[in-house]
Amino acid sequence: MAKGNGRQIAQNRKARHDYTILETVEAGVSLKGTEIKAIRNGRINLKDGFVRFRNGEAYLFNVHISPYDQGNLFNHDPLRSRKLLMHKKQISKLYEQSQNKGMTVIPLKVYIKDGYAKVLVGLAKGKREYDKRETLKRKDQERQIQRALKDY
Repeated sequence: MAKGNGRQIAQNRKARHDYTILETVEAGVSLKGTEIKAIRNGRINLKDGFVRFRNGEAYLFNVHISPYDQGNLFNHDPLRSRKLLMHKKQISKLYEQSQNKGMTVIPLKVYIKDGYAKVLVGLAKGKREYDKRETLKRKDQERQIQRALKDY
């Protein structure tokens, strides 16, 4: 299966609006207890998530996984940091590239692949306000062209 394929659970739509995605990497997520059940129910929010690097490891921060409804007192903390499972070379490459000015690593989507939860993380560069307006203008023009061709 290609990168990003599988049963999609959640997507960070705002990411492509606020950032220019330069590169993507598929990563596994280290989960505890009932977190995988909550993810399979679609109870995950990537909106404000980001990736930080510590001691040669990548961690996913600020991603909200709601507690599982049928869980008990062993439910997890919804906003805890979660370790990303990637090869050392991938981690070091992303870390080096993210050190450049204006670069960050953000989660783009979460999906289930072969029974495991995977996160597609992207190396991103922040867009300026005029870049966002330009992108919206270009999308609108493409839509108008497609409509005109369809009616033709």
